[in-house]
Amino acid sequence: MSLNTFPVGDRQKIKLLVLDIDGTISGISNQVRQPVIEAIAKVKQQGIPVAVATGRMFCSALRFYKAIGAGLPLICYNGALIQDPETNKVHHHFPISIPLAGQILDFLEQPQYRDQMTVHFYIDDCLHVQDMGEDTRKYLDRTSAPIRVVDSLRERLTVEPTKILALSENLELIEELSADICATFPQDKLHFTKSSPNFFEITHPLANKGFAVQYLAETVLGLKSENVMAIGDNFNDLEMIEYAGIGVAMGNAPAPIQRIADWIAPSIEEDGVVTALAQIMNGGIRIDGRLGR
Repeated sequence: MSLNTFPVGDRQKIKLLVLDIDGTISGISNQVRQPVIEAIAKVKQQGIPVAVATGRMFCSALRFYKAIGAGLPLICYNGALIQDPETNKVHHHFPISIPLAGQILDFLEQPQYRDQMTVHFYIDDCLHVQDMGEDTRKYLDRTSAPIRVVDSLRERLTVEPTKILALSENLELIEELSADICATFPQDKLHFTKSSPNFFEITHPLANKGFAVQYLAETVLGLKSENVMAIGDNFNDLEMIEYAGIGVAMGNAPAPIQRIADWIAPSIEEDGVVTALAQIMNGGIRIDGRLGR
């Protein structure tokens, strides 16, 4: 879809802006750049509230939430947890059942995966791992997540995990895992997605950003899907881009995500969100010296 085909007739209806974090408002620097912060502030000045929807942990997402001044409940773990940072009220928590989590662990411990993949369990907003490998170190460098190294993940299955993540630098292995696990576990029992080529994320079947954004829009704010603009960059953003009246994919998004979007913004390193937000500001006014195309 061309940058010149923004759905002009719909932008006046927008009453909620929902933003992903990694690859959307935060790139290589792992920070929100000042032009993006200023563009979001101008949208808020128009009376449009801003929400964050991310695959990150609640605690890991908070600094981004604060950086852009989001004021709505925070959608994290790809929608498995919706929690208000101001009041700590939990609106929704959809963890994976203990029996299913055990079956997933059995699956991931098969010989073809065990030695080439790292498994993360997220319990009570804390990362649990068995081994502090290189994959986990890189993950911690970016997320600054609280971590607990345990002798056995299976021993932690007295509490339902919010999310399970399998990660590997072997991208072919991730694709093989994706096909195998989707063929093994019914889609009505679990939700599978990727927020990065080397991440395979497993959550409760109701845990997706589309359902979470629908909850914020319709239940919390009394809006309709046509009043929502959502911007994301990866497969875990698919459902919210589909739900939103205006669904925007970043220029760095995979081709399948770009194909389902209503509009494609420039890439994260080009501050594509700034250009996208210019489209809903009085028909494309200037934001930080940029003109909406």
